Amino acid sequence: MSTTRRSFLTAAAGSVAAASAFAQRDYSGKNPVRYPEPDVVSLDKRFDKIKIGNSPILRLHTGCLWAEGPAWNGVGRYLVWSDIPNDVQLRWLQDDGHVSVMRRPAGNSNGNTFDYEGRQISFEHGNRRVVRYEYNGSITVLADKFQGKRLNAPNDGVVAPDGAIWFTDPGYGALMDYEGNKGPLELKEAVYRIDKTGSITLVTDEIYKPNGLCFSPDYKKLYVADTGSSHYPNAPKNIKVWDVVDGKTLRNGREFCSMELPGRGAGLADGIRADKEGNIWASAGWVGDGYDGVHIFAPDGQRIGQIKLPEICSNVCFGGPKRNRLFMTASQSIYAVYVEAIGAHIC
Repeated sequence: MSTTRRSFLTAAAGSVAAASAFAQRDYSGKNPVRYPEPDVVSLDKRFDKIKIGNSPILRLHTGCLWAEGPAWNGVGRYLVWSDIPNDVQLRWLQDDGHVSVMRRPAGNSNGNTFDYEGRQISFEHGNRRVVRYEYNGSITVLADKFQGKRLNAPNDGVVAPDGAIWFTDPGYGALMDYEGNKGPLELKEAVYRIDKTGSITLVTDEIYKPNGLCFSPDYKKLYVADTGSSHYPNAPKNIKVWDVVDGKTLRNGREFCSMELPGRGAGLADGIRADKEGNIWASAGWVGDGYDGVHIFAPDGQRIGQIKLPEICSNVCFGGPKRNRLFMTASQSIYAVYVEAIGAHIC
């Protein structure tokens, strides 16, 4: 048997074994996994102090079509997320694990976050806009046009200390009725900033399809995942980073990390978040078992750990009373695991 054939069969056997392990695992917690948690994997000694051996990955909910945009509300002690094709926002209560419908319809919302006054901000595919839910139940439209043209389909966003909202507009919700309302892209894919007066500025379009984004702990850098290879063959599968100047503009755009995992190939990063030490936690998917889940990168861009999931991971956020529980939206389900890291930002 040739070396090539032997290598192929070995790899195939490994893939079957991995798939079998995922198929046999019960993520409900009713049939406990043996510690240490086997699917939180250290690739570098820097991750050893972050992972927790006696914290299992748990599935909190399933039954979505495409779960996205998890955001933690510290006052209400709940997680809100979007099920985009079902046009609904769902809520998981920490007190008893109850899941209920929070909003329907929800504008085929994708990303969600909270501002520094505790108001929910949502990024709608279907209505092509960014909205804020007020305390009295009304909805304020923060952005739906730029220079007279409709936004494509706002995707994800973060809030800066000055109250400005930074968001991405890659246009996915306008490309298919399944996740929005199909129509032409009127603007080049870009990252925008809405200041407290409501003024909207384009901060960069030096990226194919900007998707998830997050600030560094000190707000001096902005990280953005590029999923442009979904539609542009020459687009890199990476996460980019820029320096933030005066809290308003970007410069010195460059690659932060590649999503290629040696021996497994390259998938896509989607939602990303930073912890207080500057590590970047990136959802990852579209490769298969052994790749899909969450990839953790040190501040220098080196991959130091993985959280392997049985589904494609779309987004992540830190939550819980200590912001040390990682919530993960993954295709049809919501997963969570405690880590020895604290989310850098409350929004």
